[in-house]
Amino acid sequence: MSTILVTGGAGFIGANFVRYVLDNTDHQVINLDALTYAGNPDSLADLDPHRHQLVEGDIVDEDLVSGLLAAHQPDAVVHFAAESHVDRSIDGPGAFIRTNINGTQNMLDQALAYWSGLSGQRRDRFRFVHISTDEVYGTLKPGEPAFDEHHQYAPNSPYAASKAAADHLARAWHKTYGLPVITTNCSNNYGPYQFPEKLIPLMLINALNGKPLPVYGDGQQCRDWLFVTDHCRAIEAALNHGQPGRVYNVGGDAEMTNLEVVHVLCDLLDQQVPMARPRRELIEFVEDRPGHDRRYAIDARRIKSELGWAPKMTFEAGLAETVSWYLDHTAWWQRIQDGRYRQERLGLRGARAVQASAEAPSA
Repeated sequence: MSTILVTGGAGFIGANFVRYVLDNTDHQVINLDALTYAGNPDSLADLDPHRHQLVEGDIVDEDLVSGLLAAHQPDAVVHFAAESHVDRSIDGPGAFIRTNINGTQNMLDQALAYWSGLSGQRRDRFRFVHISTDEVYGTLKPGEPAFDEHHQYAPNSPYAASKAAADHLARAWHKTYGLPVITTNCSNNYGPYQFPEKLIPLMLINALNGKPLPVYGDGQQCRDWLFVTDHCRAIEAALNHGQPGRVYNVGGDAEMTNLEVVHVLCDLLDQQVPMARPRRELIEFVEDRPGHDRRYAIDARRIKSELGWAPKMTFEAGLAETVSWYLDHTAWWQRIQDGRYRQERLGLRGARAVQASAEAPSA
């Protein structure tokens, strides 16, 4: 049995990866998450506590990260933790610089110190897998070749710039210090447990409630869509068989415009949960966001040829599975929408603070 330290494992992709590991291996998972607005313990509530431990904490905290590595002696670090919503990065880039750049540096620093103290097979098999995004490459024009691993970085949002910086740090820690780092750059993920500010769950929940479906600009922004479980399989392949220092682009072979995605979603919901009028009539075009990349597309030939990975889920099948999950788990997303999951967490933190104050020695 191996132990994996996962950062950001209460977020969307991280939680799915934790669940995938527990379902498909005998590994234990130590899950470090700051539990900010998008980190949701509800996504992990049913997991085996003997194999999964959730630690609330910040990846910028040097003592916490080094302590977890020393205490649990993991065979790998899988680093998801990041601020990830482009709109939020435009409104407040500072949090993205702190978490995505400074936090990644700290994770690399502490992993390097830990790995340097290992020996033999444990040192040889240790891996640091850094999870990144296709947004670091910038935007493509219609007809241009998809992003491969040699594409020039050209980030256009504060979020993408912070992830690009983190990618460069990961590369440098491998080149300079020899830390066995592997980087994956993925396309747009979708699936269960995705926070409702992202395109598919936002449109899905609004459509269920008969609310407007706000589509940026003309809706012709094109993305490659990747079902989250296929992404988890790709990370597993990189972790087990990837070459240190290597970058692997991960895509779903499902390039579609945002408007096409919303149309497919509306039609699917009309079939399963009919309304008085077609849900396509709920679509409203709104002002485009600043610096909105027009097209992303992933060339995933390297991970397919070198690691034998390929996406299994078509977009149509994956979206149908996603819709079914949200219909079957209304309590999960309703607790997010009405704020209960945050209020309960803040209440628990307040109780801890009161207890700690009461137990502290008087001055």
